[in-house]
Amino acid sequence: MRATVAEPPATWTFQPWLESRVDPASGAESGRGWPLLATPAPTDDPVPADAVERFLSLDEHLVRNPANTFLMRVIGDGLTDADLYDGDLLVMDRATPPLAGNVVLAMVDGVLVLARLHRLPDGRLMVQAAGSTNSGRPLDNAVAIAGVARWVIRRLWPGRIATFGA
Repeated sequence: MRATVAEPPATWTFQPWLESRVDPASGAESGRGWPLLATPAPTDDPVPADAVERFLSLDEHLVRNPANTFLMRVIGDGLTDADLYDGDLLVMDRATPPLAGNVVLAMVDGVLVLARLHRLPDGRLMVQAAGSTNSGRPLDNAVAIAGVARWVIRRLWPGRIATFGA
């Protein structure tokens, strides 16, 4: 027997503000961005949705330095301690200064490595690849930071798929 998905009743309608492309702040039609609901949705008790607060451009929200930003996929589960999982999409920034605790894309001995930065007792930063058995590598002239991860985009349904078309 094959499972089927029921069609929604014809009487279902969305709030007009959700279907509208008119920015409530300016009254102008929004050419960019997505409706950002004014009422946050709690996870425990439902609340009535009242209106769109404004339109949010994901480019403007996620990208601080457009000329220095690139996207990359995470492959493997070596950085789960940083809440990064196979298939996640990272928004990377080449202009953000790397700090201890940041997840970075580093070039170590000619190989790109996604890793977290740690601070050594002497104050220097060290990059250590996930799952690496060595003690890591201090940042020096032989280690270059290609970018700092600023945002993670994760697919929730139907599951994470590590391909760009998903």
